[in-house]
Amino acid sequence: MKNISLNKGLAGFWYPFIFGFYLFCTPALARNPLRLSIYQQQFQVSGTVTDGTKPLVGVSISVKGKPIAVSSYYDGKFSIEASAEDVLIFSYLGFKTVTILVADRKTINVQMREDATSLQEVKINAGYYSVKNSQRTGSISKISSKDIEKQPVTNVLAAMQGRMAGVNIIQNTGVSGGGFDIQIRGQNSLRSDGNRPLYIIDGVPYSSDAVGSDLTGIVLPGPTSPLNSINPADIESIEVLKDADATAIYGSRGANGVVLITTKKGKEGKTRFTANVSGGLGKVTRMMELMNTQQYLQMRKEAFANDGIPYGPTDYDINGTWDPNRYTDWQKVFIGGTSEMNDVQASISGGSSTTQFLINSNFHKETTVFPGNYNYRKGNLHANLNHESENKKFRINFSMGYTAQENNQPGIDITQQIILLPPNAPALYDSQGNLNWENSTWNNPMSNFEGKYTSKSNDLFANSLISYNILPSLVAKASFGFTDTRFDDSRTQPSTMYDPAYGLGSEYSSIYVNNTTRKSWIIEPQISWSKKIGNGKTEILLGGTFQQQTSNQLVQEANGFSSNSLIYNLSSAFHVFDLVDSESVYKYQAFFGRVNFTWDDKYILNLTGRRDGSSRFGPGRQFATFGAIGSAWLFSNERFVKENFDFLSFGKLRASYGTTGNDQIGDYQFLDTYGSSGNNYGGINGLEPTRLFNPNFGWETNKKLELALEAGFFKDRIFITAGWYNNRSSNQLVGIPLPATTGFNSIQANLDATVQNRGLELTLRTVNFQKESFNWTSSFNLTITRNKLLSFPNLKGSTYENQFVIGQPLNIKKVYHYTGINPITGIYQFEDFNNDGLITSAEDKQSVRDLNPKYFGGFQNTITYKNWQLDFLFQFVNQLNYSGSYGTGLPGSMTNQPVSVLNHWQNPGDSSSHQQYTTGVNSEALDAFYKFYASDAMITDASYIRLKNLSLSYTVPEIWLKGIKCRLLLQGQNLLTITSYKGADPESRFTTSLPPLRVVTTGIQLTF
Repeated sequence: MKNISLNKGLAGFWYPFIFGFYLFCTPALARNPLRLSIYQQQFQVSGTVTDGTKPLVGVSISVKGKPIAVSSYYDGKFSIEASAEDVLIFSYLGFKTVTILVADRKTINVQMREDATSLQEVKINAGYYSVKNSQRTGSISKISSKDIEKQPVTNVLAAMQGRMAGVNIIQNTGVSGGGFDIQIRGQNSLRSDGNRPLYIIDGVPYSSDAVGSDLTGIVLPGPTSPLNSINPADIESIEVLKDADATAIYGSRGANGVVLITTKKGKEGKTRFTANVSGGLGKVTRMMELMNTQQYLQMRKEAFANDGIPYGPTDYDINGTWDPNRYTDWQKVFIGGTSEMNDVQASISGGSSTTQFLINSNFHKETTVFPGNYNYRKGNLHANLNHESENKKFRINFSMGYTAQENNQPGIDITQQIILLPPNAPALYDSQGNLNWENSTWNNPMSNFEGKYTSKSNDLFANSLISYNILPSLVAKASFGFTDTRFDDSRTQPSTMYDPAYGLGSEYSSIYVNNTTRKSWIIEPQISWSKKIGNGKTEILLGGTFQQQTSNQLVQEANGFSSNSLIYNLSSAFHVFDLVDSESVYKYQAFFGRVNFTWDDKYILNLTGRRDGSSRFGPGRQFATFGAIGSAWLFSNERFVKENFDFLSFGKLRASYGTTGNDQIGDYQFLDTYGSSGNNYGGINGLEPTRLFNPNFGWETNKKLELALEAGFFKDRIFITAGWYNNRSSNQLVGIPLPATTGFNSIQANLDATVQNRGLELTLRTVNFQKESFNWTSSFNLTITRNKLLSFPNLKGSTYENQFVIGQPLNIKKVYHYTGINPITGIYQFEDFNNDGLITSAEDKQSVRDLNPKYFGGFQNTITYKNWQLDFLFQFVNQLNYSGSYGTGLPGSMTNQPVSVLNHWQNPGDSSSHQQYTTGVNSEALDAFYKFYASDAMITDASYIRLKNLSLSYTVPEIWLKGIKCRLLLQGQNLLTITSYKGADPESRFTTSLPPLRVVTTGIQLTF
């Protein structure tokens, strides 16, 4: 028998009595029973919430005045109990709140619109903590997965190009698997390899140090970067920390900026499956305009006439050996192919209010524009698991990612060779389909494809974050991370590359092999406290970092094989040389802290500091302290502003100053080290010194100052951010030259040189139209930056004298100053700076050309109309670069030339851009040509405007597919380039490399 309490029994008695009394005393309701049944009866209201094109997950739907609330699921659907007289409130961060009267509707579909004002409340990842965008005191730029997913790219840096102020990114090559260069607010270090930012993936530092070797990865200009292992489709957001306030908490590793990558996480809701399939084509963006056969042969004939010599027996192009009527566009043959790209991606996610999960996989394959069967393949697996206890005190987050890559390319980038190739050169194959050597009259460029470049990499990263709320305002955390990178690549040079007439067999074959492994772990305990008292709010963070990284590299050369089929088996080689065999251990530990104080949501003070210890420095120099102070004044919250400037919806002034460090110098640089000499003496291989000991080896220091204004007008429909920064990097880590008598060229030490980076960053965001079915927003960013070497003790007379100039940027070229062509002789002329009657390198290379961009930026637009969405981004850069003619050879010799060379000197009095043609016999013209290549005439305007990205999508109405979400996609990258540059592509600093590809893809996305 059940026991019923007295209270429950009385409640059961009184409830009917009170309800009956209420009806009796309310005549209006008593006389209208129909109204009672409609307006007070509860029923289920369901529907879908979208942003006009896609469903919105996690939208809060509540009943006004009642404690009833639900959230929309992954597909935007919701279901809530309400009555006809209830009002539903739809709220979502970053979107305008929507209120709707239920009336008699059981289905309510809602389209929410972005609210620029509420975007100021979005949380920004600042590394060890997060902060509202409106309350941040540091300079942080951000792009989200919405920006990334619109781009058909495989490298995370490609997704950032043109979208962030102060972040300059350059693509080095169009070869699959190639790298990018990035600079955040200019070049701080004198060393070209000392300017890389710090990369953090889900709290785990990810080393961007090169994993390849210059001997193996020749086809890929620049160092082989491991960043290709990061799958852009796995990324939720990317934040770039730029000023001292934002970066000082990372201490010695934040001098060049910090790139925070946050991967996607599981979300609460029903289990959902998403699949993306896309395919596309790629072509070279631009090619050089070269001479045809008629123009080329005319140039050659004139060169021989100018030199007064007959055609020689090896002048096959003009002496009748080769067909004078033959024409081949070698660029079209060798780099004019079409690259095919295919992507397949699938993910499954879901979970309850306490546990969520996500599993995402991706496979990418692309071929090349080179002739032959070359391809690049990449597979990714990303997983995430989140759990929160029911009392919301304990939380655990686990993320992991695994990437496998395989790249098969030609041994070299043949772009430079085919530009030089005469247009009437012979056919590539003979009638039997074999390589045509035309009686040994040329080096068949197709023979270069006998050599192969192959790389394989496996990359694993894992991270776990555990937190516990000790008190409501006190949270303890611990972060654990692990990375494992393994990279193997090789380049072969088989004997089949050579003309068979030379009789070279496999004993002349060779291979270069590189094996790199890198493992690291990190542990970061943290404790944070926050408390609001009255109008003030205080936040305190304390933590520590313990990190270790172990790297191994083995680079070998093997020569001579009994058969080319054994070329990958080094034990079959006649000779094997270990060119590099190294192991290094990097240890790092630090303690960091942050104190933030906010008063009345108007005045903010932020203090950050870090005490760093690095194994890369000598005893007594291993530890250093870095810190910063940041402040902000939200003047739009002042009563005076609110009452008199109603058009101003947001206003903030912020400033920061602090120091960060740089330990990007490599391991063991302060030690006296020894290496194997490779010489056998008495049956023993000896050792030889490779580095001198320097106990005073210390940190580079970067002092950063910034002032910025953020202002929003007309409910933030117009939002402007303008910032000015001044960074000074000192105590430079470089090689100090030594006398030859020491046996060493230099010793690694700190140089009292100072580098300054100043700049202005401007970001403008506008909401042009915001209607129910039509929206148009624009975003514009501009960066004007200036780099300068302020001081360099004893620069004159040092080995750096011809590389740097005090008062000039670091990225300069000291060249001859070209003054024109002598109208009488038709020879290039140059300025004689010291007036000694001679043009010499040491004395007359005084003209300085700055290769840093003067300004750069991007202009982005998003337009939505009903189920359609159009996004496009224009990237622009104002810069100088080497002309496309650089490296094309002597006009008149047996190399093809740009058509611009047709404008040349022929007769006395002529005014032209190029001197008289010569085969190389005219020593005066030849000497002038080499000086011309080393003059400012070769450095030209390489400014450009590029349609960097275009994305068009259509969301199929869900009613058509009965619950399946479907999006159709059309995307393009590098679609249009507007430039006056007379070369292949103005972007890359490697003018002889394969230009970036123009890519167009189509795809479909299904969610159910």
